[in-house]
Amino acid sequence: MGPIYMPEPTEDIWTKSTQGFFEKWQFPNCIGSVDGKHVTIKCPNNSGSKNFCYLKKFSVVLMAIVDPDYKFICIDVYICIDVSGYGRNSDGGILEESIMGKRLEAGTLNVPEDKPLPGKVEKSPMVIIGDEAFSLKTYIMKPFPRRQSRNDRKKDTYNYRLCRARRVVENAFGILAKK
Repeated sequence: MGPIYMPEPTEDIWTKSTQGFFEKWQFPNCIGSVDGKHVTIKCPNNSGSKNFCYLKKFSVVLMAIVDPDYKFICIDVYICIDVSGYGRNSDGGILEESIMGKRLEAGTLNVPEDKPLPGKVEKSPMVIIGDEAFSLKTYIMKPFPRRQSRNDRKKDTYNYRLCRARRVVENAFGILAKK
């Protein structure tokens, strides 16, 4: 059912998302915003505590990349049970262990070619944006630590724009949770 309801993102889908992040949130070369959401589940038979998370509930993690219009582009759910996610790892650790994360790392998720940032000539990679839980990679941008950005206007502006653009994934999860 996955390919019917959540088809694999195409280069065109990522390109449209990139245009939207730049137009709406002034964040260039951004293909999406990533985060994870714990989803409470009934305790699976014979699972012991492997799905018991820090929230004191049984859960799996829905890892998602969202476009600037709050639409889910790419999701990974079941992998968190099959791998060592089990509700204990950070969102960044779960992304790295997920199929989606491994495909991002391998460059097999149809992400568009690098392109120059506005006003520049040198090409820069397409990125997803996340919070502090994610590891900084060539394809993941995250905020500077507060102590580094506090007295640096450029870093502070970067953090402001990143956090504003990143909120789309949190809002998309909020919309989903209300349904």
